[in-house]
This record gives sequence, structure tokens and C-alpha cells, in this order.
Amino acid sequence: MYYISNLGLFLVLIVPTIILGIWAQTKVSSAYNKWVRVPSRGGITGAEAASAVMRKAGINDVDIVEIGGRLTDHYDPVHKRLCLSRDNYRGTSLAALGVSAHEAGHAIQHKVGYKALNLRMSLVPVTGFASKALPIILIGSLFLLTPIHSMLLIKLIIACYAVLTLFNLVTLPVEFDASRRAKQELVGLGIIDQDERVGVNKTLDAAAWTYVAAFVASLAQMVYWIMVANSRR
Repeated sequence: MYYISNLGLFLVLIVPTIILGIWAQTKVSSAYNKWVRVPSRGGITGAEAASAVMRKAGINDVDIVEIGGRLTDHYDPVHKRLCLSRDNYRGTSLAALGVSAHEAGHAIQHKVGYKALNLRMSLVPVTGFASKALPIILIGSLFLLTPIHSMLLIKLIIACYAVLTLFNLVTLPVEFDASRRAKQELVGLGIIDQDERVGVNKTLDAAAWTYVAAFVASLAQMVYWIMVANSRR
């Protein structure tokens, strides 16, 4: 089976990305846990900060809602809804302000027609399909071992990872730009003082590593399967 014959390739390409992913998740969790305990001097909640950031940008048609979970915060461009987890919606910590302003940054991107965000939005349907199809194809590749069928499945796997890699690549400038806007607006609006930026920066910079890790992981998987396909020719 090609899983065994390509074990060395797997160890070289895939294992390091798994380690990177674990490190990135640990880093963002550690940073958030630290700065969520540090209240801002202004005492403004994350929801209020997000509202102020969007209001300055002339955005008045985006609802800010509280959702369950931890770090489940996101901007929904379809329904024009900014969703904040409880700790960030109600919290006044530097971490809460950073995350909330970051999501508001996505709303601003949507308003101004930020090209990378528009591209990511257009990729959502095909990316969702690829994400759902990939596990099924991977499982199928364990059982269909005839040369023709296995090569077809490998090509499908490569196609899925190509879509995921493109999506994760486009996500990088979208997330970096949203964080840049958040850092700039929080200080510019007087929500935080200059010396409080460190908490916001540490939180958002740590979060950025999760997107980098996701891109590297999907890219490594795509390269791995391309090399597997080449080894079977």
C-alpha cells in the first residue's frame, strides 16, 4: 500500500505541519488566556468596541450578536452579522477588544470591497464541498486498490487539497488586514492607550499563526499526494 511505501515522505512533509498546528493552537490559547484576564482601562466591552469601529467606517447595517463557545467569533458577510463569543461580547479585556475589533475589520473589508475577502467568499462553496468530500475520498482510497481506481482517487485528493490550499492562502491577507485595521482603530478611537497595544498585538499575532499553520498543512498535504501520484506512475 502507498501509505506504507511513502511513510518516509509522510514523516518529512506531514508530521512537521502537525507539530506546527499544535504549536499555533497552543500559542493562541496561551496568549488569549493571558490577556483575557487583563482589563482595559476604558472599560469598554468587545461589543461596544466593534460597534465603534464599524460606526467610524460608516457601517450601520451589521448586527452584533452574542454566540456560544470560546473563540468562535466570526463575521457573517451573507447575513451581515458580527458574532462574538460571550467572553469577547461582554468582556472588557485587551483580548476581547482585539478579537472584537478584528471581526469588525472584516465588516469594513466587506463594505469597501476588499478584493481578497471577495475572493475568499467566492471560494466558500467549493471549499465547503472539498472539505466534506475529502474524508470520504480518503477512506475510499483505503479499499479501492486497483491501479486505475486508486490513481483516480489520488487525483481527487490532490484536487481537494488544491482547493483548500488556495482558500487558506487567500485567507492570510484577509486575516492580516483585519488585524491591522483592529490595532489601528482601537488606538485611533481612544479605546485603548498606546501602552495597552501589547495585549491586543500579542493576542492577534498569536491568532495569525493558526492561519499560517492551516495554509502550510494543506500545502504539505497537496505536495505529499502529488509525490505519491508520481511514485505510482
